[in-house]
Amino acid sequence: MTDGDVTRDYTVNLQILLILTALTLLPTALLCMTSFTRFIIVLAILRQALGLQQTPPNRVLIGIALFLTLFVMRPIFDTIWTKAIEPWMNEQLTFKEAVATARDPIHRFMQINTRATDLEQFITLSGADMNAAPDDIPLTTLIPAFLTSELKTAFQIGFLLFLPFLVIDLIVSSILMALGMIMLSPLVISLPLKLMVFVLVDGWNLTVSSLAGSVTT
Repeated sequence: MTDGDVTRDYTVNLQILLILTALTLLPTALLCMTSFTRFIIVLAILRQALGLQQTPPNRVLIGIALFLTLFVMRPIFDTIWTKAIEPWMNEQLTFKEAVATARDPIHRFMQINTRATDLEQFITLSGADMNAAPDDIPLTTLIPAFLTSELKTAFQIGFLLFLPFLVIDLIVSSILMALGMIMLSPLVISLPLKLMVFVLVDGWNLTVSSLAGSVTT
């Protein structure tokens, strides 16, 4: 479409509609195309391992996972902003070119953090060409493979976090049974012990740094 001396591939109204639609789908993209899912699952497992039901609250865990995701994904978002959004706003790129340019960094990020076995499985299920170039893999195939890989990684990290607290629970239960204190709940003794150990080893710092280091950008 020609608007005065400026040529646009979409009308202004249609571009506004597409932008509003993208903003509506932003929470879904955050869940499916970033490491947010990995972070929130690990944090939820950690809370369960400590024996705390609602502490920290769900909103706090979501906030930690969200800002940790923004911290880890910052290089990707900076690249999208400088190479796609800014040139499009300055009318140096058409809307289609901006979308294609913005797709490349996030596509590369998901590809790097997806296990080869998961990717091969979904390529086979979709009937796509197994010999296709990595950049030619469609997002409809890459996103489910990425999510499956993120779930596997999250549960692996969660298991490693859960194990030492499970050992504490077993030791406390064994001691209480040996002392004949069957009526006393092991949770009453193990919960403060687990909290003390977690604080002494600076557990939050270790957890957050390990999560951030587990993502390749």
